[in-house]
Amino acid sequence: MSQMATKTKRIEMRADAESEARIARAAALMRESISAFVLGAAGREADRVLRAADHSVMPAAQFDTLIASLDVADAAPQLQRIARRKRAYKRA
Repeated sequence: MSQMATKTKRIEMRADAESEARIARAAALMRESISAFVLGAAGREADRVLRAADHSVMPAAQFDTLIASLDVADAAPQLQRIARRKRAYKRA
C-alpha cells in the first residue's frame, strides 16, 4: 500500500487486553502507531492470501496425470457432428 494513499475508510475491531498490549508494544518497537502497525500487518497478510489464491497447487503425480491426459485425443462425437455441419455464414 502506498504511503501517500488518501485514507478515507475506517476499519474497527475489538481485542482482548493482552492482544492490545502485545500489539501496542510491537508497534512502539517499530516506532509506528498502532493503526499503522495493524494496517501494515493486515496488508501483508492480505497480499499473501491473494497470491496463494492465484495459484493452483496439486501433488506432482496428479499434475503428471493431467499433463499426460492432454496428449490423449478425445473422440468428442458431438463436437465432430457440429464441426461437419454446413456453415450458415461464410468468411469474406
